[in-house]
Amino acid sequence: MAHDLFEAAKGAMAFAHAPYSKFPVGVAIRADDGKIYTGANIENLSFPQGWCAEPTAIGCMIMGGAKQIVEIAVIAEKLALCPPCGGCRQKIREFASVETKIYLCDEVGVQKTMTMDELLPFSFQTDTLG
Repeated sequence: MAHDLFEAAKGAMAFAHAPYSKFPVGVAIRADDGKIYTGANIENLSFPQGWCAEPTAIGCMIMGGAKQIVEIAVIAEKLALCPPCGGCRQKIREFASVETKIYLCDEVGVQKTMTMDELLPFSFQTDTLG
């Protein structure tokens, strides 16, 4: 089932706007509505004030009406098994459970599967704080 997320993330990476970092990233989220939402990093001249692929996909998910991340795949063109950055880990956690699957990919597919809790232990949890 993660293969379709890999393909969607890889396709999203093609839309990355990364002229400054030269580090394209793509993300695909399967949400609680069963749909797949994608995102890519989008930089601007005021680097690093652009945004990562993860919040781009999360924004699409929320605007699409979904509320919860079921699973998410991440791929970067220049770094196999690239995990979300620290800030994005908390952004993902806002819409994920501790059991949410995080798939880290390389150019051929999913190579590592983690849970949200493994990716960001001791995270701020909305059910506790919010």
